[in-house]
Amino acid sequence: MTMTLAELTTRTGLDVLDHLERQVTIPVVDGLQAQGDLIVIPYGLVARHVGVFPHARRQDVPAVGVELLRSAAGGNPHSLVADAGTCRWTTSVRDPAGLALGMIDASEVVYLIHPEHGGTGIAPGRYLVRRQRERGTERGAWLGNRMIAD
Repeated sequence: MTMTLAELTTRTGLDVLDHLERQVTIPVVDGLQAQGDLIVIPYGLVARHVGVFPHARRQDVPAVGVELLRSAAGGNPHSLVADAGTCRWTTSVRDPAGLALGMIDASEVVYLIHPEHGGTGIAPGRYLVRRQRERGTERGAWLGNRMIAD
């Protein structure tokens, strides 16, 4: 089944900015993907390093979505949306890198939607959702890791 951005926004009630083509078909990816400063990683790629805590509270993701990340200035949220009963989400993730936002368990295609970036589809499976970071230096001095603020 394919979904256009127009169908996704109508279905969820979430909107995108006018510069985006609403008739575009949203790609569904089963691998690594990024949407702005949010990174979706298939769990198999990070399973040795991260995990869900044993007594983690998981919530069903509703069609109207769960906000995963909002920009540093307070606007333009990244939202995860799914059909009822097809996706669970938890923020109780052990991640030594300190970048994890949560874990997705999807039995059907689910979507990320963002006002500036539009939509991306996530194939069924388990995925770690992380913030992006960059390593920065200034005049040769190590600044460490900086979070990307979309």
